[in-house]
Amino acid sequence: MSREKKAKWSQDVHSDALDLEPGVFTWDDPRKIAHSLKRSAEASDRRKSSAFRSAMSMLTFYINRAGTGLSSERKSVLEEAKDELRKDFGRKPE
Repeated sequence: MSREKKAKWSQDVHSDALDLEPGVFTWDDPRKIAHSLKRSAEASDRRKSSAFRSAMSMLTFYINRAGTGLSSERKSVLEEAKDELRKDFGRKPE
């Protein structure tokens, strides 16, 4: 008899504060990911912190949840998206 593997609540990355575009974390373009997160954060009236902080937290949460299952190429794209997000919010010089 096989046992069904239960998914942990945090395995599926979703947000009650942000309405994320489907598949946003699977895109290959870091700028596109950052712009999408920024739009979602700025449009939300349910977030509790700044738009920048909400968007960055969601991206960091995804990277941390993926853990060792994240390929080095994928992690690189997502880390670049963090830099793009900082640029979009004026937190880092271009």
